Amino acid sequence: MRFGEFELFLVSDGTVHLDGGAMFGAIPKVLWEKLHPADHRNRILLGLNCLLIRTPTETILVDTGIGSVYDEKFAFLNGVDQSGADLLRSLAAVGVRPTDITRVILTHLHLDHGGGNCCRDGHGAFVPTFPNAPYYINRKELAFAKRPDPRSRPAYLPHTWEVLERREQVVLTPENEEIVPGVSVMATPGHTQDHQSVLVRSEGRTACFLADLAPTPSHLKTHYVMGYDLFPKTTMETKERVLRQALEENWLLIFEHAPGIKAGYLTEGLQVRPVEGL
Repeated sequence: MRFGEFELFLVSDGTVHLDGGAMFGAIPKVLWEKLHPADHRNRILLGLNCLLIRTPTETILVDTGIGSVYDEKFAFLNGVDQSGADLLRSLAAVGVRPTDITRVILTHLHLDHGGGNCCRDGHGAFVPTFPNAPYYINRKELAFAKRPDPRSRPAYLPHTWEVLERREQVVLTPENEEIVPGVSVMATPGHTQDHQSVLVRSEGRTACFLADLAPTPSHLKTHYVMGYDLFPKTTMETKERVLRQALEENWLLIFEHAPGIKAGYLTEGLQVRPVEGL
């Protein structure tokens, strides 16, 4: 879709099925299951929606999905389905090759957000999926990923940043940094301590890629926080602040894990007016 001077595209890396209780924390199943029916393993369908931003001079990718470096057991347990779409096919569908990406911005380094940073070459070695792009990573998030707590360790895959460091493709960012004119990262802590969302501003319009601050429209209510969140109270405080501004300034909200309504404008009562063409 046209967004001021920019173009925005949601590009899919497929879908996953994760535990509904983990996705909604303390919220009873009788409430969340109305919108997210669970399978026989209590898992719900979730999207892997990455954002492609085309500016007059840049082709920027926000997050890289789950990628292709996983085994059959992982795919089975997490219900990974890339039969209909994966990131590279989705990019190709809008005329973008991996070499066309000029920058990659990562909201955080969990495997379902940075798993596609790297892929295997014909010899089985890890190589950057986007060879011409610097990858922008919050410096504190990377430090934590290298020395995670026991609970967080399975969510981080060292190969997704180590090969980038060896090839000098990592750019460490502080909080609230403008990457290029009109595209910036915004600190939205809670899911992880240094989680960030991405703001796109052009010709008086603002879009916000929320990442795991509110992974689906069902998570817009303040107390609907994930069991995966390391700092749930912080998530609630951050969400209140960000959504208040989003409502006042009429931001377009983009949801990384929504399987249905993937983007829309916030209305009173924390409902979403969906948009087409993204």
